[in-house]
Amino acid sequence: MNNTATPQVKKRPEEIGILPQTIMYLILFGFTILTLYPLIWMVINSFKTTQEFLMNPLGLPNRWFFKNYPLAWRLANFSTLFLNSILYTGISTIGIIFFSLAAAFAFAKIKSKATSFLYGGFLIGILFTIESLMIPLYLMSFTLGLTDTRIGVLIPYIGLGLPIGIYLCTEFIKSLPDSVVEAARIDGASYFKIFLYIIIPMAKPVIATVAIMNALGIWNEFMLINILVSRSDLLSLPVGIMKFSGALASDYGKQFAALVIGTVPTVSFYLVLRNRITQGVAAGATKG
Repeated sequence: MNNTATPQVKKRPEEIGILPQTIMYLILFGFTILTLYPLIWMVINSFKTTQEFLMNPLGLPNRWFFKNYPLAWRLANFSTLFLNSILYTGISTIGIIFFSLAAAFAFAKIKSKATSFLYGGFLIGILFTIESLMIPLYLMSFTLGLTDTRIGVLIPYIGLGLPIGIYLCTEFIKSLPDSVVEAARIDGASYFKIFLYIIIPMAKPVIATVAIMNALGIWNEFMLINILVSRSDLLSLPVGIMKFSGALASDYGKQFAALVIGTVPTVSFYLVLRNRITQGVAAGATKG
């Protein structure tokens, strides 16, 4: 009796059938419309005056009112908001990458009795969400005098990004051969030089993964910075747009213009780096 299983041959798309393909494309087209329509509607209404929006919220503007953008930019002080968001995102992401790689190198390649305990402590941090830590973080920041300061925002951002960053980096560095580290040690290299000149260059895939995950999250983060900062010159882009919309609750044209300005960086980031995002996440998932 022959028990050899017959291999299954995958059907090519053209062999599936016209009707299933049509249904699939219609579903994808529907999701595309649902995704793009709110963005297009927002952009169109950003070129209307408030009066025209109230009279015709769904149609094209009779007269394209371009002044909403410079007025919204000046009134919301977008120059400061963008600068703050770039500062928070850049410094926090670099800090998370550096500390995650340094800790991961120690956990993966430097044997110690405390390794398992410390590594497990960081992994527990993955279970905590920003919502569950908001009140303790605010109380700690207030006690230490760090509210309404940039350092008071950067420290929580870096700390909250470390658990998942350390996990991904540790699993990646574990896959690197121990012989590389041992050979460098025999040649007299210190652990710092090994980390700087060997581990970091070899860890580029997981660095890209950690950077992408944290940069997008920190750029769009709203709740934590909203309670840690009240000064207008320290606000990030999402919080600044929220406060601007509240101040001009009845001026819909400028509100839509502000929303478009705030959406452009995230959409541009994805369009420019979409291939890198896919490759970085795939590489991190494979090594993890």
